[in-house]
Amino acid sequence: MTPVIALAGNPNVGKSTVFNALTGLRQHTGNWPGKTVTVARGTYTFEGEEYQLVDLPGTYSLAAHSPEEAVARQFIESGQADGVVVVCDATCLERNLILVLQVLELTGKVLLCVNLLDEAERMGLQIDLEALSRRLDIPVVGVSAARMDGIEQLKQAIAALPAQPERPRSPAAPTQRVSLAEQYAVQAVRDRRSDRLLRRQKLDRLLTARTTGVPIMLLLLGLVVWLTVAGANYPSSLLSDLFGRLQQAVHRWMADAPAWLSGLLIDGILQVTGWVVSVMLPPMAIFFPLFTLLEDLGYLPRVAFLLDHTFQKAKACGKQALTMAMSLGCNACGVTGCRIIDSPRERLIAILTSSLTPCNGKFPTLIALITIFFLGGRGGLWGSLAGAALLLLALILSAAATFLCSRLLSATVLKGLPSSFALELPPFRRPMIGQVILRSVLDRTLFVLGRAVSVAAPAGAAIWLLANIHAGGISLLDHCTAFLDPFARLFGLDGVILTAFLLGWPANEIVVPVILMAYLSSGTLVESGSLFALGELLTAHGWTWLTALCTMLFSLFHWPCSTTCITIRKETGSRKWTAAAVLLPTALGLTVCFVTANLVRLLGLVP
Repeated sequence: MTPVIALAGNPNVGKSTVFNALTGLRQHTGNWPGKTVTVARGTYTFEGEEYQLVDLPGTYSLAAHSPEEAVARQFIESGQADGVVVVCDATCLERNLILVLQVLELTGKVLLCVNLLDEAERMGLQIDLEALSRRLDIPVVGVSAARMDGIEQLKQAIAALPAQPERPRSPAAPTQRVSLAEQYAVQAVRDRRSDRLLRRQKLDRLLTARTTGVPIMLLLLGLVVWLTVAGANYPSSLLSDLFGRLQQAVHRWMADAPAWLSGLLIDGILQVTGWVVSVMLPPMAIFFPLFTLLEDLGYLPRVAFLLDHTFQKAKACGKQALTMAMSLGCNACGVTGCRIIDSPRERLIAILTSSLTPCNGKFPTLIALITIFFLGGRGGLWGSLAGAALLLLALILSAAATFLCSRLLSATVLKGLPSSFALELPPFRRPMIGQVILRSVLDRTLFVLGRAVSVAAPAGAAIWLLANIHAGGISLLDHCTAFLDPFARLFGLDGVILTAFLLGWPANEIVVPVILMAYLSSGTLVESGSLFALGELLTAHGWTWLTALCTMLFSLFHWPCSTTCITIRKETGSRKWTAAAVLLPTALGLTVCFVTANLVRLLGLVP
C-alpha cells in the first residue's frame, strides 16, 4: 500500500518548494471537499517504493479557527497519513516550533524539515540539528529545497517515518507551548546576525512607515504598470499579425464555403478570439511574473501591513490588499485569491469589490484614451511615463472606490467588526526566476486565458450575427446603439459606447474594436491602427475630452467580465451575491459618469 505523507508548516516557510522538490511535476491541486481551501497532492518514488505527498494548507496553528487550520487538523487527526513532515524556516525557527509542538500532540509520527538553511547561513545563523532532534525526540533533517540540497536525506528520513512509534504527547497550554518553543530555539540556534538584522529592520521601517512606504509602494506599482504596458505593445502586435495571417489562410481554405458560414467562423469566432489572445496574453505574461517576483521577494506582505490600517477603518481585512494586487492582473484571479481571508463576511466584501480594481484587459482602452485626448498623441519615453502616471492616478481612484464601497458594505448588508489576523513579515529572499516564470505562466496566465477564450469564442459569434443580420435596412447592432443612445448620453457616453461595453462582457479587450465596427458599419471587428487615426475617427463621431473621460470612468467601474462572474458564482455559491457583484460597480460607474458629465456641462467646459 502506498504510504501517505502529510506536509505541514507555517506560510512562507518554503513548503511548496519542498513539495515541488520531492514530487517534481507529478502533482495536482484541488479544493478540499466542502471547503474552498486548495490542497496539492503528488507522488514520488524512492528506492523502488512510491510515496503519496499531501501538501496541507499553510497555517500558524491547529486551533481550527480558519478553514485552513480545520483542514490541516482534521487530516492529521483522521489517521489517513502514515507520517507528518513539518517544514520550518531556519531563519525564524522559534515561531515555527509552536506548530511542531501542536502536531506532536496529535501524532508521534513526525519528521521536522528545517528549510532555508542557506538563507540562515547568509544571515549569520547556525542551526544545531542534532540538539534540536534530541530536545524534540523526533528526526530532524536540514535542507535548502530551492537548491535541492538535502532532498535525498529528506526522502530517506521519510521512508523511515511510518515505522516510528505512535505516541502523541499530552496537550500543553498555549503559553507553556510558546515557552518550550523558545527554549528549544535558544538551545539550537546560534545567532551571529546582529548587523544583518539591523539592516533588515531599517529596511522594514522604510517600507512600512506611511511617510516612506506609501511613496515607495506607488513608485513600484507605477513601475510594474509601465513595464506591463510598454512591454506588451510589441508582442501584442506580433500576435495580432499572426492571427491576421491565420484568418487569411482560413479564408483561402474556406473559399468555397457559404459566405455566412465563413463570416461567422472567421470574422466572428476566430477574430474575437484572436483579439482576446493578442491583447490579454502579453500583459498577463509580463504582469504575473512581476507580481510573483514581488511576492517571492517578500514585499507584498509589507504592502498588506501598510494598508491594513486603512482597511480596518473600512471594517475590512488587511489581506484584501493582496487580492487587490492580484486583481490588477485579472479580476478572476483576485476573486480566487480572496480565499486567504478567513472571515466569511470580509471575504465576501473583497469579492464584491474585486472588479473595482482595473484588470489588464481594461488597460488598452485606458491607455489609448489617455494618449489621444490627454497627452495629445505624444509617444516615446516621456509620453509613456506621462501615460503611466495618469494610469496610476486611475488606479489610485479605483483603490479609493474600493475603500469606500467596502465601508458601505460593512455598514449595511455585511455589518460586523473587522477581524484580527496574523501577518508575518517574512525575510527578504532571492526569488527563483525559473520557478517564478513557471508558476506565473502555468498557474495564472494560461488558466485565466483559457477561461477568457472559452467565453470569447461564442461571444464572437453573437457579435458577428448582431452586426450582419439586418431588419428594416439596418443591422441589429445599429438598432441596439440607437435604442441605447438617449440613455447613454445622460452619462456622457453614446449608444455605440454603451453597446460596446455590453458586448464586451466576455472580455474587456474587445470594447474598442466593437466601437470601431459600429462607427464604420463594417460588420466585422476592425483593428484600431495608429492612435492618430483612432483619434480622428472618434472625434469625427462627436467625441470630446469629456466623452473620453466618461468612457474611462465607466471602463474603471462597470460590471465584471464573464470570466470573473463565473468565478464569483463558483466562489460564493450564490446567484444573489454574484448579482450584487455585478450591480455594485455598475451603479458606481453610472453615478460617477452622470455627476461628472452633468457637472462639466453645467459649468460650460465643453461646447
